[in-house]
Amino acid sequence: MAVSAQEVKKLREKTGAGMMDCKRALEETGGIMDKAIEYLKEQGLAAASKRADRVAAEGIIESYIHMGNKLGVLVEVNCETDFVARTDEFREFAKDIAMQVAASNPLYLSREDVPAEVLAKEKDILRKQAINEGKPEQVVDRIVEGRLAKFLDETCLLEQPFIKDPDKKVGDLLKEKIARIGENMVIRRFVRFRLGELVE
Repeated sequence: MAVSAQEVKKLREKTGAGMMDCKRALEETGGIMDKAIEYLKEQGLAAASKRADRVAAEGIIESYIHMGNKLGVLVEVNCETDFVARTDEFREFAKDIAMQVAASNPLYLSREDVPAEVLAKEKDILRKQAINEGKPEQVVDRIVEGRLAKFLDETCLLEQPFIKDPDKKVGDLLKEKIARIGENMVIRRFVRFRLGELVE
């Protein structure tokens, strides 16, 4: 079906995708804007997962110091080329991640980074809590799994709701940026300092 230039422009403004991608998305979805946005997301996420194997060794180390200079964060975000590392969009993303770490205090980058002994200890605590609450034995395992998932969502950076858009996880934001920028990007590591936290 034929789509108008205005529709293409409107979709581009909403998504930031290329003109031809917007045109194709509208054609594929019969000109329905919401479906076209969904189509672009799916295509972008598919493209992002293909790029995940590419080496990302360039990038920046970004810092964020909270007002009052009592809380600070350093974060390393990598991409494939120095060109992308110097773009405003990439730098803004790294700054957002540093602010996320400051605000949400994640302990790990991803679920895979949580040590097995930490998971085992947390499961044990959650099991005891459920039993102490008088939950029936047959539902304790389900309760533990649900609460463990919540624990991981709170403590793993990629699972946390993004502070600027809580409907989106940090990991989803990363995938969107990969799709939009066209390079593999990796949040490599982070560290968060709070003044006096190691003082006895």
